[in-house]
Amino acid sequence: MTTEQSVGIPANAGHEPELNKFFRAAIKTQASDLHLKVGQPPKLRIHGQLKNTTGELITKEIMEQLIFEILSPSQKESFLKSNTIDFAYEIGDEDRFRVNIFRQRGVISLAARRVNPDIPPLESLNLPPTLKKIADSRQGLVLAVGPSGCGKTTTIASMIDHINRTRSCHIVTIEDPIEYLFKDKKAIVSQREIGIDVQDFDQALRYLMRQDPDVVFVGEMRDAKTVAAGMIAAETGHLVFGTMHAAGAPQAVQRLLDLFPQSERALARQTLSLTIKAIINQILLPSVKEGVDRIPAVEVLLANPAVKKLISEEREADLPTVIRSCLNEGMQDLTDNLCELVKNGSIDPKEAYKCAPNVEELKMTLKGIRADTTGIL
Repeated sequence: MTTEQSVGIPANAGHEPELNKFFRAAIKTQASDLHLKVGQPPKLRIHGQLKNTTGELITKEIMEQLIFEILSPSQKESFLKSNTIDFAYEIGDEDRFRVNIFRQRGVISLAARRVNPDIPPLESLNLPPTLKKIADSRQGLVLAVGPSGCGKTTTIASMIDHINRTRSCHIVTIEDPIEYLFKDKKAIVSQREIGIDVQDFDQALRYLMRQDPDVVFVGEMRDAKTVAAGMIAAETGHLVFGTMHAAGAPQAVQRLLDLFPQSERALARQTLSLTIKAIINQILLPSVKEGVDRIPAVEVLLANPAVKKLISEEREADLPTVIRSCLNEGMQDLTDNLCELVKNGSIDPKEAYKCAPNVEELKMTLKGIRADTTGIL
């Protein structure tokens, strides 16, 4: 199916909101995303490609009618004030979307990500086994990083659900909005949504320790206060998960520290070197295997003494070399993983080259030539 092919939009049923028919089309076609923009027909992202639907062009009037029909009075007030809003939207009891409504060139647009109602087990996601060992940890900061739409939230949700199934503890999530809904299993899970259950991340984190958590998930490490609170929680005996947009472990460390004022950065760096447990960097690539749409390529950094030393000494640029020299400890190099995916027929080499940290290094690895990893410490 090409980007020019169209997807049908079902007729509206009953008296439910008109926007629901677009969400139902996304569910029916197993689309990952829905896009509504004035002057364009509704579009669905299917297998990574945006495709036109058979729906009519969206006008300014139609867009406003669709949007304001589903917003509560407080959500409408918030949107009109800030011109953007994030929230979760449910269709029936099972299907859920993460919705962002925003203005561009003076008119309203919508982007909605369909959230799988079932939390997939780690084993089904083609992720390295070491992630299960990370989830079994009792303390430390675990970061999932990568570009937008790379499956960071799904990976963390699967790790948390593993804890939920195997450990008697209290898990607290702070999300904006809530994406995956957890059901209490061996653990109890308290999910707090910004704007509904708590005013903001700052307030949620301020009272976090009074809720007796064992495991904490902070939806996104987006500012210094959030990061500082996460590191304090990790420092005081909790397992803390968070996500960031970053292209690899070195950039994740740098971006996290850049959130702090210059005067606080040295202390933040030392705290991070003591609390970091793992950094998981992943990207999603089109799969050439039958029955598999996309497959993750993953880099895993585990915080051994060498890693902590490099972070504390401002030498995070050397972290990839540590990964390559400690594969027997459960770490995973992104270039090695891309090479493995090419060799086992999971991805096209062209896709691997597009996202390789170093194309020449990947070419050498595919030929069986590895770079020297000695002498950095």
